Amino acid sequence: MALEVIGAGFGRTGTDSMREALNLLGVGPCHHMHEVNASEEQKRSWRALAQGAAPDWDRLFAGYRSCVDWPSAHYWRALIDVYPRAKVILTHRSAESWWRSFEQTILAGLRTSTDPESLGLALIRDQVFGGRPDDRAHAIACYEANVAAVQATVPADRLLIHEIGEGWEPLCRHLGVAVPSAPYPNRNNTAAFQQTMANR
Repeated sequence: MALEVIGAGFGRTGTDSMREALNLLGVGPCHHMHEVNASEEQKRSWRALAQGAAPDWDRLFAGYRSCVDWPSAHYWRALIDVYPRAKVILTHRSAESWWRSFEQTILAGLRTSTDPESLGLALIRDQVFGGRPDDRAHAIACYEANVAAVQATVPADRLLIHEIGEGWEPLCRHLGVAVPSAPYPNRNNTAAFQQTMANR
């Protein structure tokens, strides 16, 4: 099964809502960090990739039709070549609002993590943010650089930049599917993320 949709947006840009939206539109199952956290096999495979193992994308995405969020979003450059027919979605919000959400959620988790091989530290902290996720200006620069790189690399007819709050219409138009009657999902806001972390 080849990926049909590739998400290129950072975590905290509405990726969990997008995951649920893609599932509802029949372009799932959609791979997300939730799937990694729920599976020891997924953890082992993605950790190995983050440590430099050669990627076997078809195995990593076996059973999935789409992917959003980290860890896969970090590899969008490779994935758009491996799956040339896949549509690309850049989930997006302003850099300042992204930082506020990131600081209260993912960054808070990184600060308390003690496992250097975790994807949070080995991939997000060290590779996405060059070891400096606490540096606000640097983290925002990394966020903006990713947005610019996606826009400069992915052909316009293949790319949707989906702003938080835009809902179904642009997404369904991009994918060529009908707009559902159900409301667009609203998942994993800051409070929900913090509660999930507390439960762990």
